[in-house]
Amino acid sequence: MSLLRRALTEHGTLVLVGGEHGRDAVLGGFDRQLRAPLLSMVVGQRLRALMAKENATDLTTLTELIESGAVTPHLDRTYPLAQAADAIRYLAEGHAAGKVAITV
Repeated sequence: MSLLRRALTEHGTLVLVGGEHGRDAVLGGFDRQLRAPLLSMVVGQRLRALMAKENATDLTTLTELIESGAVTPHLDRTYPLAQAADAIRYLAEGHAAGKVAITV
């Protein structure tokens, strides 16, 4: 989290979405969301976790928007399965300007 905080201004806000893989075996990466509000009390920056709560109505609306073509994902590149390592490298280098898909 300290690496993310360095990118903020002195009183900036960091919103954490998702967990980190391979960290805490019990919490499954969720420990970062638990630590953020506590750390926020002793630093000048606001550290918050974003929790999404899905509901059937919203998912139905989203499905309708996608099926109508009103909402489409931005697909940067596609890679065949045999080139999955290249796709991961591309993502790791920070080049992706949208989703990167693996075709099977």
